[in-house]
Amino acid sequence: MSVEQAREVLRIEAEGILALIDQVGDEFARAVELIMNCPSRLVLTGIGKSGIIGQKIAATLNSTGTPAFFLHPVEAMHGDLGVVDPRDVILAISYSGETAELNQLLPTLKKRGAAIIAMTGRPESSMARGADVVLSVTVPREACPLGLAPTASTTASLAMGDALAVVLLNRKKFDARAFRRNHPGGSLGERLKVRVAEVMLTGDGIPRVDSTASLAEALAELNRKNLGAVLVMASAHRMAGILTDGDVRRMLARGEGPETLTLAQVMTADPKSISAELLAADALSIMQRHEVTVLPVTDDERQLIGILHLQDLLGKGEFRFLV
Repeated sequence: MSVEQAREVLRIEAEGILALIDQVGDEFARAVELIMNCPSRLVLTGIGKSGIIGQKIAATLNSTGTPAFFLHPVEAMHGDLGVVDPRDVILAISYSGETAELNQLLPTLKKRGAAIIAMTGRPESSMARGADVVLSVTVPREACPLGLAPTASTTASLAMGDALAVVLLNRKKFDARAFRRNHPGGSLGERLKVRVAEVMLTGDGIPRVDSTASLAEALAELNRKNLGAVLVMASAHRMAGILTDGDVRRMLARGEGPETLTLAQVMTADPKSISAELLAADALSIMQRHEVTVLPVTDDERQLIGILHLQDLLGKGEFRFLV
């Protein structure tokens, strides 16, 4: 009984998030432009559960390149209003849109010149009518059987905040190096501060075949090392190319196989590589930019000395440091 109830809650929460997809449109785009053009900060405000969601969204925005802070609406009406700059953009969160504390605060902020974005499940509410932009987070139903405790609605608000943060991250071209600067004490920050030489695979850990190998032999090595790629070597230390899982998928999608193709016809010649002396953060930036998960590591003379996989940067499995 309890297991099925838990599953039903998760189904309802998932249903709520999926309902947001069709609600993202012109108003979302306007909210992004407002924040992108804001010369100051994004101020989040809300009360109760919505306030907690606002605090989390503010934290996500700060870590991904959008300056933000949370302002409690009651404290704002008792002196904290002084921290708001007229150039700020306000993101107010209330599912009902009728939260008295917010609806008292927002007109004051608007008179100061701040633009207002309302995130609400009731686009016709008082809060929405007074806003410059409305982000609808309407959900079909709450997971709470009484319909009283915010459940699916707070999950939806959180997800919409994440969508906003990620779109802004991409618009600002915020990369892994910038993320690391904002996370000097975090585990990911620590990982990205090390040199590529400290996390790359070397020796027998490198999946590789000679350029004279057949495509079938390369596929066997690809499966054996299970790293998502195999390096094709023109000589002991000089690469001719790389064969990746993506290359294999595209080959199969065309209805072709090792019976009709050679390794040279399927592999990618002159693959992207990285120096062992660069930071792991640099490797992650290259992977993001070129949409790859594996990078050969080469020396100054472009000779192969190792290989780096995304999982080594993000900490899946053992994360190795040289001592």
